[in-house]
Amino acid sequence: MSLSALTRHDPQERRLRQEIQLACFRLGTEMYAIDIMRIKEIIRPQKLTAVPRAPVFVEGMINLRGTVLPVIDLGKRFGLPALPVDRRSRVIICAVFDRFVGILVEEVSEVRRYTRQEIKSPPEFVKGRESEFFFAVCQREDDLVMVIDLEKLFSTDEIFHLSELQ
Repeated sequence: MSLSALTRHDPQERRLRQEIQLACFRLGTEMYAIDIMRIKEIIRPQKLTAVPRAPVFVEGMINLRGTVLPVIDLGKRFGLPALPVDRRSRVIICAVFDRFVGILVEEVSEVRRYTRQEIKSPPEFVKGRESEFFFAVCQREDDLVMVIDLEKLFSTDEIFHLSELQ
């Protein structure tokens, strides 16, 4: 998804969507967000079943009301240490490439509304593979929130592998 895809659609939808709602969550001291239109639900961590030969960031699989889906540790995906799972931890169930994936985060803090004027492209000096995970920065006063591009969290090979796990 691109920044323009977030703020540009058909004219009627454009008028209706002058703002977006983002589920904001924490990884360490940083704040990240996902468009709530991509989220099915947010749950507490469940018992995980380990998956042999899965990518290092895949924590395991869960059975969510009859649907088996992979759960990834977003911290590991970003190259950070594994997230401690405690009472604040949450799994965000998101749609990625027509499949559901659980994303383990340290804490979901709130849903925020941002106007189109508060949504900016990431700075040009942010380069490298990891910077591809983000397609926007939301800025309000001194507060910055990085908006995650769910499709770019996974390479084509990784999505193929995750779909095999399901």
